[in-house]
Amino acid sequence: MVNQMIKQTLIAISLLLVQQAQAAPVRDKHWSLLANQLFPALMDMGTARPRPAAPAERRARIDACKQDTACVLGASLWTEAEITDLAARAAKTPAAAWRKSTLTDDGAQAQVTRELRGLNSIIQVYGQGAAPRYPLVDGPIDTPGSTLFNAAVNDALALARASEDDPALPLDPSLPLALALLDANDRNDAVAFEPLDLAHNGGAIGRANIIDWKLFRYSAIIIPGIGPENPGMALSARGKWNVRLAAKRFADGEAPFIILSGASVHPKGTRFVEAVEMRKALIERFGVPAESIIIEPYARHTTTNLRNVTRRLIAMGAPLDKDSLIVTYTNQSRYIESAEFAWRNQKELGYMPGTVGVRLSPTELTFRPSAKSLRIDPLDPLDP
Repeated sequence: MVNQMIKQTLIAISLLLVQQAQAAPVRDKHWSLLANQLFPALMDMGTARPRPAAPAERRARIDACKQDTACVLGASLWTEAEITDLAARAAKTPAAAWRKSTLTDDGAQAQVTRELRGLNSIIQVYGQGAAPRYPLVDGPIDTPGSTLFNAAVNDALALARASEDDPALPLDPSLPLALALLDANDRNDAVAFEPLDLAHNGGAIGRANIIDWKLFRYSAIIIPGIGPENPGMALSARGKWNVRLAAKRFADGEAPFIILSGASVHPKGTRFVEAVEMRKALIERFGVPAESIIIEPYARHTTTNLRNVTRRLIAMGAPLDKDSLIVTYTNQSRYIESAEFAWRNQKELGYMPGTVGVRLSPTELTFRPSAKSLRIDPLDPLDP
């Protein structure tokens, strides 16, 4: 009898422990990865001790909506006063509280401001139906205002409410809301290849760690993407031309690496990733060693081609005072050299990702990267 009572007691304790474990907050690893990619400074602030709280009136404003969809979306937006306040508090946070990757060249205050404005943009585009910066290739799956769009928004709000206790998403309920809106639209592009350098560029990164950069004229040959307009085509004719140009220049021995940049952008809905397809062609058609190729599969535009390539050069440990070589078809090469392209960089990025230098041929330009390219900007949540 005593043994039976002990057994029943142990079973009851086990069931209680299981119930407690089930009731505990759970961490969504995917959301944590996406949040750190889009909002690194906000994530750092959320895990700091003591943790700087978001303005108390924000929670009151959101709670007053009583889960009305339009009201919650509007109340979740950060006002300029709230952005200024939190960014100013970030500026007073000791440097030791930030990860190295968070503190870019213009400091924590500017980074927090960028992230909050980007967070607002996600809510406006994917929740309220505002036009994205590039409506032909970005934005929600369904037409804003349609029944399917409204249903996705409501589902996202329910998902966000269920995730407010996620320990990976501290600071403010607008964070899980923004992530839920992206997730409801299956727009997880920003982390599709993570961990990029470990999983996809490991061999080349390992080689870069032991390379003597002084032995080469250029740190890398850069090939920006140029996607096809046919959704069933893996690589456009111009893309194939670029690959051949890169293989020829690599064979000259003037650079130790080829960096291929381009996401799955053109046409909208394509399943092919430009950087991946160019890598395949270099290896299979021209015999370029895999450990000499770096892919950058996130860039969706020529501006971010150069910005993201710069990030990979920095990750490789390439010297920033050394030129790389942009090799691409003539029209794109001329565009990269143009005043229009410089204006577009300033307008969309807020800086030049590097200095476009000497023209060597109709298809070749030198390029010297800038550390400004490390600034994360979720105003483009598919490639921050």
